[in-house]
Amino acid sequence: MLSNIVNVPKCWGSPPYPIKTKNLTTTPPLPRNSLIFTARLLHREHSVSLSKTITEEKFGGQLEALEGVTMADYGVFTEIMDEGVFKYYSDREWKKSSSGKSVAIVNPTTRKTQYRVQACTREEVNKVMETAKIAQKSWAKTPLWKRAELLHKVAAILKEHKAPIAEALIKEIAKPAKDAISEVVRSGDLVSYCAEEGVRVLGAGSFLVSDSFPGNERNKYCLVSKIPLGVVLAIPPFNYPVNLAVSKIGPALIAGNAVVLKPPTQGAVACLHMVHCFHLAGFPKGLINCITGKGSEIGDFLTMHPGVNCISFTGGDTGIAISKKSGMVPLQMELGGKDACIVLEDADLDLVAANIVKGGFSYSGQRCTAVKVALVMESVADALVEKVKSKVAELTVGPPEDDCDITPVVSESSANFIEGLVLDAKQKGATFCQEYKREGNLIWPLLLDHVQPDMRIAWEEPFGPVVPVIRIGSVEEGIHHCNASNFGLQGCVFTKSIDKAMLISDAMETGTVQINSAPARGPDHFPFQGIRDSGIGSQGITNSINMMTKVKSTVINLPTPSYTMG
Repeated sequence: MLSNIVNVPKCWGSPPYPIKTKNLTTTPPLPRNSLIFTARLLHREHSVSLSKTITEEKFGGQLEALEGVTMADYGVFTEIMDEGVFKYYSDREWKKSSSGKSVAIVNPTTRKTQYRVQACTREEVNKVMETAKIAQKSWAKTPLWKRAELLHKVAAILKEHKAPIAEALIKEIAKPAKDAISEVVRSGDLVSYCAEEGVRVLGAGSFLVSDSFPGNERNKYCLVSKIPLGVVLAIPPFNYPVNLAVSKIGPALIAGNAVVLKPPTQGAVACLHMVHCFHLAGFPKGLINCITGKGSEIGDFLTMHPGVNCISFTGGDTGIAISKKSGMVPLQMELGGKDACIVLEDADLDLVAANIVKGGFSYSGQRCTAVKVALVMESVADALVEKVKSKVAELTVGPPEDDCDITPVVSESSANFIEGLVLDAKQKGATFCQEYKREGNLIWPLLLDHVQPDMRIAWEEPFGPVVPVIRIGSVEEGIHHCNASNFGLQGCVFTKSIDKAMLISDAMETGTVQINSAPARGPDHFPFQGIRDSGIGSQGITNSINMMTKVKSTVINLPTPSYTMG
């Protein structure tokens, strides 16, 4: 059955690659709507089994992304792994850590170790920072158009190699298959847009003359430009490890910075594949680096390192600790939210129900911009809850390989935290619209009605497939609940009155308010920011480019005033 697989490197261990074999036969016969790719690789004294099932009817047009490939097609990735452990990246080389240790990455679905990455040391962090600093000086002198050219190149390579990156996302973070593919494609588009926008933003500059300020003659010309900060430390989260990595790397590079990437443990292998795409594009030695390891061992050392000139972090409470320790460096942080959905009496309830389900349950609710609490006017609450219940019943639950709507949450500790919120709500009298069900890390979607302010779920971010409904007697009550949160990332309001929508939007203390749609990050060039514990600074391609530069002024002093004549 496997006679058609060729060029299988011995060092591959258990990579995330789908394998296609010709003349594949099985017993019993395959269902028509499935393609099963199975390969068995010998690795020194042990064998490793790799299997992948793709459901044609669920992938639709995306099927070809994970089909029709052979081991040889992914030979470009062979050098990133050795003896079953993925290497870290520095100095345009894939390296093994001198620690001799590795960090296990557990598959959320099987709850077994799927991959291993290097456990880098502090000494290796020092070397990476030194290398990045040297590389940045040269890169800052590279013409903008050349920087953009390389970014366009890596965008194409990312899309070309979306299959192995997507497969890692499926195995590491249980991302549904079609969403894994779309994350990689979206990331390529982000990098391309970043290249174009960077040329525009950084190529403009400004020119000031002194006589525009009272009391001055025109004897000073001020040329204002944007220059790179130096070395940017990029720390993406597990839920969008590729997209939220390139949202930091792209702006940093086009602005002339070097990058040190510290990927999340869950999502590290997808990040390493993504970094290899930058390697294949030909970025200079030392400019891009990816260091893996335990946050408890190198996390503080990285964020407090004197070689870091900027930190872009997406995650949770860890960001607050980083902001207190990082010192005098610019910070860009998005730290989660408790995004409120305010539903008025005149709202289109079918539209609201669709958005609550999409916004609250996609990727099992593991999104910073998920609907985290629905604040519904009492008069329409019964009708809305019934509509949401019927849509929740249609959601598919299962493994990410089957492209289910609800897949396992990222870890057992996450599942336990979610369960704690659910049990607290049950003890305090919330109405369960579905039976609470959990198997391992897999939690079935749950809508909680009649949630009260004394319940933890009313305030805490579950990061799971649970949506609480709080019934309100007035718009003011809904706004008050939204603004009483320690978060302030996004919110949304549903109403047919644009006048009411604008008044409520102005009153909601959040970084973004969506009108008649669920909260969302994107498109990626839109500004994205939070207030209070939801973050510092603003993201979005243009804002990130500006944040990763500083202003430099050059003043030309003339001996006598000079005025331009027509």
